[in-house]
Amino acid sequence: MAFLFKKKASREIERGLYRTKENFGQTILSLFSKKQSEYDFFDEIEETLIMADVGVETSLAIINQFKTYLNDNKIHDPEKLKNYFKQSLLDMIPHVHYELKENQLNILFILGVNGVGKTTSIGKLAHLMKAEGKSVMIAACDTFRAAAVNQITAWGERADVPVVKLEMGSDPGAVLHNALDSAIANKVDLLLVDTAGRLHNKENLMAEIEKLHRIILKKASDSHHETLLVLDAGTGQNAFVQAQTFHKSIKIDGTILTKLDSTSKGGIVIALAHQLKLPVKYVGLGEGIMDLVPFDKEDYVNSLF
Repeated sequence: MAFLFKKKASREIERGLYRTKENFGQTILSLFSKKQSEYDFFDEIEETLIMADVGVETSLAIINQFKTYLNDNKIHDPEKLKNYFKQSLLDMIPHVHYELKENQLNILFILGVNGVGKTTSIGKLAHLMKAEGKSVMIAACDTFRAAAVNQITAWGERADVPVVKLEMGSDPGAVLHNALDSAIANKVDLLLVDTAGRLHNKENLMAEIEKLHRIILKKASDSHHETLLVLDAGTGQNAFVQAQTFHKSIKIDGTILTKLDSTSKGGIVIALAHQLKLPVKYVGLGEGIMDLVPFDKEDYVNSLF
């Protein structure tokens, strides 16, 4: 079963990265085959990396490593250049999957600004985990936005998992307390904690997230808890800035990268890995409830080329 799911996830990542492959991977491969000056060669690779949202700092690191390799080995064969380039990207990206711990409560604290696909990602993740035979519960702690509770409730119904909630405007901490009591009493495998979509530059709102995080540490100290940040792949460097700012306030264990199928600039994965040491744990590749898959770096790099 796990093997079949892995094959399905690999196909989905390959399909979802089609636009990035056309814009980024194919351009890089064509440069390996072109006869041009060394200056033009590296200049065009750098431009392609930056245009794919790899970021200036990470692009320069890749270029410098590539220059050293070429100078040391004097290799010009396109296939060998491609293989080295692929391996350099693989070495840069951490390979950290999310795994539930057995016989204890697992808590996923989900962060993200409005509009990145946070609520839908929670619903898809609930469906994914339930399909793997896990018991799942959702805490609807986004009590500030009018439609938020209704939206997460609808996703809970689609995924067939219970949602702990209070009225709009209620204290998110009270919702979380109730959800933790219920999850512990019912020996739930995974509690997904939704939070209000927050502007990452508002200090008072970041303080509220830290408060919820402290409740988890106090009330469920023996649980296995991680914090995932949802980012929209299509926003490129803006997504990177969001990750950078959130990571300064709260320890982020990884990201969920949504809308990867709708962008031709999928290089944000590499920038997050190199500059922030943040692994991408799940990627969203469509609008359906099944369109969230675990990220695999080999699938990602192979799909680019």
